[in-house]
Amino acid sequence: MALRALACIAFSVFLVSCGGGGSSSPANPVANPPPQAPPPPPPPVPTSAELEAAAAFASRATFGMPYTGIYRIADKGHEAWLDDQLAMEPSSHLEFADELIRRRDAGEFKPADDGILLTITFWRAAWWNRAITAPDQVQQRVAYALSQIFVVSDIDLLRDNPPAITSFNDVLLKGATGNFRDLLYDVSLHPAMGIYLSHVNNRKADPENNIFPDENFAREVMQLFTIGLFELNEDGTYQYDANGRLIPTYDSDDIREYAKVFTGLSYSGPNAWFGRWRPYFREPMQMFEEHHEPGPKHLLGGVVVPEGQTGLEDVEDAVDSLFNHPNVGPFIGRQLIQRLTTSNPSPAYIQRVTNAFNGDETGIRGDMKAVVKAILLDPEVADPINPNHFGKLREPVLRLAALARQFNAECEDGMFYNNGYRMQYHGQQHPLAAPSVFNFYSPFHAPAGAIAESNLVAPEFQITTATTVINMVNLIDLGLFHDDQLFSPSEPFEPTNINIDDYIEMATNIDLLIDRLDLVMMAGRLDEATRLRIKLGIESVGTDNADRARHAIYLMAIAPTYVVEN
Repeated sequence: MALRALACIAFSVFLVSCGGGGSSSPANPVANPPPQAPPPPPPPVPTSAELEAAAAFASRATFGMPYTGIYRIADKGHEAWLDDQLAMEPSSHLEFADELIRRRDAGEFKPADDGILLTITFWRAAWWNRAITAPDQVQQRVAYALSQIFVVSDIDLLRDNPPAITSFNDVLLKGATGNFRDLLYDVSLHPAMGIYLSHVNNRKADPENNIFPDENFAREVMQLFTIGLFELNEDGTYQYDANGRLIPTYDSDDIREYAKVFTGLSYSGPNAWFGRWRPYFREPMQMFEEHHEPGPKHLLGGVVVPEGQTGLEDVEDAVDSLFNHPNVGPFIGRQLIQRLTTSNPSPAYIQRVTNAFNGDETGIRGDMKAVVKAILLDPEVADPINPNHFGKLREPVLRLAALARQFNAECEDGMFYNNGYRMQYHGQQHPLAAPSVFNFYSPFHAPAGAIAESNLVAPEFQITTATTVINMVNLIDLGLFHDDQLFSPSEPFEPTNINIDDYIEMATNIDLLIDRLDLVMMAGRLDEATRLRIKLGIESVGTDNADRARHAIYLMAIAPTYVVEN
């Protein structure tokens, strides 16, 4: 209507200037302005189907989107929006932790509890702040997926030192849009990984004193971070020898050879020396040549590290030998697919992601932007080959983060501080706090019953128990009805609350309210039976719009259709 009114006014002015409406013609017709072309029509409004597709895309590519964000994706187009995201500068976790440290040291806040306890949650506060507020949502989401492959966890030294995990997370953020080879190198030299997999202060062999290179990182960098246990085809299926047996990718001799490479590394920083016990997390580990294993190393793919190189040159060669192994594309690609879109990708889907990793179109092997786009924009995501097998369980961390973002979480001081203990207690999960290097769950986990019998996997079900199911319902209940705080409160910071004003206004019309929640939370997948139960539940609470809106969100958030994404 507004555009139509403006057009009418402009047309009236044009008539007056031309002497329209019965007035005489101007004396000098040459002075009249030429007629203006009509304005272009407004762009078409996204359809319901386009909004639902955008909502599903947002649930995979980000930690969650409110209606306005979903509309923006639908209006711009998935690929164009994704390109904009991948071009953004990542929002640093270390910078946030450093700001908290600066404010603490300046006395700008006085913690009500033990100051040490508060400090060890700074890295958690950084993670949740970035997950909820960072504009580079895709990079934050992919970095979280990478953190479940390149696992470090908050053991004592890492938990007690805020720069430890925040700087490691920044390495993952950089890798999310960088090159996988550089990511692997940076992870290998990061002090947090050096501590977690014990190759910091790893010494060269001294057989007389029964000292041999530590093999922990050498084993896991192959088994978990790059190539896996068995040889793969490019579509992720296993290769077999002439006797029908799986073909191992490496053996104990390979582990020992790679262990020699990762010797001589210790903390850098001021007054660095090998064997230093006080960690320094702001720079990569430093090579101390006198403690590095000399001599040639025989690596995978027939690569021989020559004698006489520097220790870091040996590391470069070792990283290259792993990066160029044909297993990396399908092995890492499958796991990233599982973390972002579906637990059971088809071989054809994995093949296409492998092609992107191998640089078939870009000419750049390991280009993570190409890999992320291939995963999120694959045709199988929009049109699954077998819809009954597509999708994944939304793990506890993603459920909480999605609720915060879908319902416009707000915080007066802008910190969105979450110490994470409530999340960890109720969901038995917190980012970068896995119980082992194998993460919270195996990518090959298949719960007993129909899933295992169908030769499918469902990794997140490994931490889904009767206790955690009830606990997550209780956590959502706490955030919506009781203390009205979605995150664990941490004095002196302001609480984080969701803003559901828009939904309160809609609550006079229950069907309209459910329609909007179905779009934002479930991408239009709400089935009729569940919808009826939710509607009856909303009607039972009376006519208060705020109560209706909160109960509607609560019932949607605990419904199977929300918990299982597809």
